Amino acid sequence: MSNDVEHATNKLLRLSLSNSRELAVACPDGRIRIPRPPRKDAVITPSPHRPHVLANEDTRSNYGAGLLRFTQFCDSHNISESERMPASANLLTAFLANAAGTISNSTSNTWMAGLHYWHVVNGATWSGTESDLTPPSSKRAHRPPVTLDALCQLAQGLDLTNSFDVAIFATTCVAFWSCCRLGELLIPSPNVFDSVKHVSRAILPISVHNSHNVRRTTFHIPWTKTTGSEGADISVTERSHSTCPLAALVLHLESNLNIPSHAPLFSFETANGSWAPLTKAWFLSRCNDIWVAAGHPTMPGHAFRIGRATELLLEGVHPDIVATQGRWKSHMFLDYWRQIESILPLFISTAINSPIAITRLQSVMHNFHRTHASSRA
Repeated sequence: MSNDVEHATNKLLRLSLSNSRELAVACPDGRIRIPRPPRKDAVITPSPHRPHVLANEDTRSNYGAGLLRFTQFCDSHNISESERMPASANLLTAFLANAAGTISNSTSNTWMAGLHYWHVVNGATWSGTESDLTPPSSKRAHRPPVTLDALCQLAQGLDLTNSFDVAIFATTCVAFWSCCRLGELLIPSPNVFDSVKHVSRAILPISVHNSHNVRRTTFHIPWTKTTGSEGADISVTERSHSTCPLAALVLHLESNLNIPSHAPLFSFETANGSWAPLTKAWFLSRCNDIWVAAGHPTMPGHAFRIGRATELLLEGVHPDIVATQGRWKSHMFLDYWRQIESILPLFISTAINSPIAITRLQSVMHNFHRTHASSRA
């Protein structure tokens, strides 16, 4: 640590005065304040009571977020630094209660795991239990899935002569049938596009292949949650269904021709002759407008992935194949199954999704669990 601090200090000392002036700050009284280099004997004394936290785009869900939020909570309530470590059970409970209703059960557990780790690193006694300390009011209901019926209702509610709705339709079909995360296909906001993480129209043109009388295409996404910068190949296969993902993708590309190659893949042409990228927020807003009007609850982005995985399992597809399709590792898919099992009754709408089929699926998943649980032991 001391060597790192010394290196950083020496580097700062080498900054020229002209470079320092670029950091000049205007004071309220009109004076200009130029940052001065630290004294040669200056050192940074780390404090376990105020851990260093790195903020990034996943701040809400990583360990660092828990440390940051806890520090902010303690500061706002004048909690002394000595009381923060070891933190008492009452303090931890008050911290979570303060966030009740604004964070999910998963997020609260992640925050507590970060605080737990912080205590372990510093040799302090841990007085909290993640699940027991989660306020009931902050727990969200199980995510509703997108079923085939819901997918058809969405298709009927869209105007496929409108370029925006065509982009919505293509994203919907690819996300569902190819078990994609929305973040793999869409950008979070209009001004946040990263070619390292987001798929663009540079992948075009796509090639459609015919294998055993089945047409399909594949395109590469540069980044996924599980593989990072290795990305993944998304397979889009023709389906004998009104929501065929291949047909929807081709329609989107034909309807939105005049868009540059550096634009996100699911961009759309606008009425003024320009174009705009489809964002996750716009996408979910349009989908939920149609679904809520049809009597469905508001559905989150994760609903496509969990919906298709459940449909595949109910069709009798082996869990190993479903896990491969969704790009899950076996142990992660076991965790995922706990979410799927709770929403199975929502799929009892056809003969294939009868209670007998669900009972058979539960038996198959039990065997899958035994096989992969033993392999991890």
